[in-house]
Amino acid sequence: MLFIFIILLLIIFFFFYWIGYFHVIFSKKIDRNSDRHAGEIVANVLKAHGVKFLFTLTGGHISPILVASERKGIRVVDVRHEATAVFAADAVGRLSGGIGVAAVTAGPGVTNTITALKNAQMAESPVLLIGGAAATFLKGRGALQDIDQMALLRPICKFTATARRIQNIRPLLYKAIQVAQSDTPGPVFVEFPIDLLYPYRNVAQEIGLSSGAGAGGIMKKLINFYLQTRLDCLFANGFDDLGTQLPLPWPVSFPLASSKQMQRCMKLISRCKKPVLLLGSQSVTIPTAVDDLRRAVETFGVPTFLGGMSRGLLGSKSSIQFRHCRKDALKEADCIILAGTVCDFRLSYGRSFNKKAKIISINRDASQLKKNSDLFWSAAITVQADVASSIVRIVEGLPGYKCEHGWIESLRQKDIFKENEIRERGRQATEQHLNPIKILMELEDFLPEKSILVADGGDFVGTAAYILRPRAPLTWLDPGAFGTLGVGGGFALGAKLCRPDHDVWIIYGDGSLGFSVAEFDTFTRHKTPVIALVGNDACWSQIARDQQRILQAPTACNLAFCKYELVCNGFGGKGFQINRDSQNISIIFDEAIRNSRRGTSVLLNCFIGKTDFRDGSISV
Repeated sequence: MLFIFIILLLIIFFFFYWIGYFHVIFSKKIDRNSDRHAGEIVANVLKAHGVKFLFTLTGGHISPILVASERKGIRVVDVRHEATAVFAADAVGRLSGGIGVAAVTAGPGVTNTITALKNAQMAESPVLLIGGAAATFLKGRGALQDIDQMALLRPICKFTATARRIQNIRPLLYKAIQVAQSDTPGPVFVEFPIDLLYPYRNVAQEIGLSSGAGAGGIMKKLINFYLQTRLDCLFANGFDDLGTQLPLPWPVSFPLASSKQMQRCMKLISRCKKPVLLLGSQSVTIPTAVDDLRRAVETFGVPTFLGGMSRGLLGSKSSIQFRHCRKDALKEADCIILAGTVCDFRLSYGRSFNKKAKIISINRDASQLKKNSDLFWSAAITVQADVASSIVRIVEGLPGYKCEHGWIESLRQKDIFKENEIRERGRQATEQHLNPIKILMELEDFLPEKSILVADGGDFVGTAAYILRPRAPLTWLDPGAFGTLGVGGGFALGAKLCRPDHDVWIIYGDGSLGFSVAEFDTFTRHKTPVIALVGNDACWSQIARDQQRILQAPTACNLAFCKYELVCNGFGGKGFQINRDSQNISIIFDEAIRNSRRGTSVLLNCFIGKTDFRDGSISV
């Protein structure tokens, strides 16, 4: 009985495979001798979406994609760690208004990107990650680097998919790119089994497909037939439209506020005398041009605080932008507009809000609109919509609106007081080494107009955020809410490729430098010169300060005053050490700029001392 049952199963199995085989043979096109491969399809789709750069760390699983992309005129930029590839793609997505793309090999290549992908998710950056995968024939059979990648990336990405047939690659990528940029932007992941990417005959040879029709016994023929059928199904009709004109990218969707919602916002604001506008990273997301948003905010004329990617929106000198008195403003304001700003640890979860203030929250993401409103605050109006277009419409609907006379001036005086206090602290001497505030103030006074600032670190970067003023919109890159260390090399690489006429400065802590210092090799090989200013205090200071105070031990917080400038030299850059014996720091900055503009990356290893400027700054 069992024997008959097995025979029936085999008959059913081969019956369905025969149906599939004849379907392939008679209704699909297969060229078993062609050198075409699906990497060309991937490259065509990327080209059709205006992708200029493909960041990668090479691997055999993805080689056809890399080679085809280069032949299509896409610049393939290989880095020294997969996380850097995603960070670079993240930066391109933020700065270009399009999609940033990275490609990595299977298994550890994919798992090495997880932190960077999570950072992109929390920073709301449109990133496409292309991953290699084990062959469809060998899934779950112990192939090299074969793991369940989907289980790992599904919780992080907006969209995940596996390409299962060559014919489906193009619509799959179109869909992924559309999803990455739509609504609240974020990362997406598409994996490509290796047997989909290489030419037919290479795959046939690899899986052991016999070419002779009469070779072997009945079992050999059955196995050969099975392999032939499966392979034909993978490749069937896959290259019919290769070389033809591809359709335009699928339209990107984003939520827009209703007229009723805008009218409610206008009515509420018109009754307020002390409004405050807090702009977050979402405010500089497409479709609204940053210049249109800037003009609207300047016309609005209310006290404005910029965070994340919105830093620099109003330039380095604006009469309505404030930097140091946000807590005071929030305690006194009668209207708080959270425009893409999330009420998380960065705003003390709402504890510092005036309890009587009317709060308007505008955000594309419904989960961010009322974050922590059950604890310390409540929203008068919530609008799930694109931030920039909403602000523009509100301002257009309030012609002539002015906040209370003296409101801006009172905040300005507080800002000036804090600014003077910081400058006074910068004049104070520290034991052994340079005052970090002084170094950063000198950089602020020196910084050229066409500069992009990349923030990667803890204490030194936190200090820099008080002092350095981005010169223009989209000239500040930081990790965002995830607080990830190691973004510097990738962000700077992506920024320099997008804006080759700008000087790109990485502000590093000596701890964070260790994550991506090897990318100075990448900068040299790909002729993307950047400048790194390293605050070297031989310590993880942001942790050590409070750890020592609370727990009376500096465990795992001490580093060394390493000669990082020599590492830069070894990777083909130019290193300088800045210490108390350095006579004129601005001359060193000028030398760094000149080297960078001649094509050589620079690392300024600045030995700094300890200050109490950021006591109690640890965030948990």
